[in-house]
Amino acid sequence: MNRILLVEDDENLVFGIEYTLTSEGYTVMVSGSLEEARQARKTAAFDLILLDVNLPDGSGYSLCREIRESSQVPIIFLTALDEEANVVAGLDLGADDYMTKPIRTKELLSRMKAVLRRNHKPKVEVHRWVSDDIEVRVLEGTVLKHNQELLLTGMEYRLLLMLMTHPKQICSRSTILNHLWDMSGEFIDDNTLSVHIRRLREKIEDIPAAPKYIITVRGVGYKWNTDVTGR
Repeated sequence: MNRILLVEDDENLVFGIEYTLTSEGYTVMVSGSLEEARQARKTAAFDLILLDVNLPDGSGYSLCREIRESSQVPIIFLTALDEEANVVAGLDLGADDYMTKPIRTKELLSRMKAVLRRNHKPKVEVHRWVSDDIEVRVLEGTVLKHNQELLLTGMEYRLLLMLMTHPKQICSRSTILNHLWDMSGEFIDDNTLSVHIRRLREKIEDIPAAPKYIITVRGVGYKWNTDVTGR
């Protein structure tokens, strides 16, 4: 069931749209101002936002700009402003579509479905991560090198999986520490991380002193330095 945030202060329009969308199986939350919309986004996740341009406390354009700084949730503008410049402005800000009032509910439903289809990204479940001669079998929780199983501790396994799933990206020490602590509930400090990295290298690297996989980025953190494929 898709959750829709309707940001609109025209009560008559709100009634009609909310009734139609609810009848079609959508869950609708209504906000009559920018501030109400901001609060709504703090309390719930939405699959699509219907956004008026002219609101009591400002422009919907500014809210669209704010949202696009941190989210790609689909946005459809609903507005009486039908000049080409207004449409272009809304789309340039990152909106997915733009409808002018009066709103035809059947057309709105059609456009919403099209936007939701375009933005739907089916989750691909990865069961294996492979990088050269290293393979992680996620469902089994095992790690192989040259098809021979490596005996890793739980912390080493989680550390390896984090690095491999972010190949060629620098993972800062603080990010790694927070990630491992959140996953295990076990406090990990900076010195302990260095020990885990060293022990993991001893198990997966051909020459631990000249690592091929786990590269130290001095003063920042670590990087998995070879390509990784998920299968």
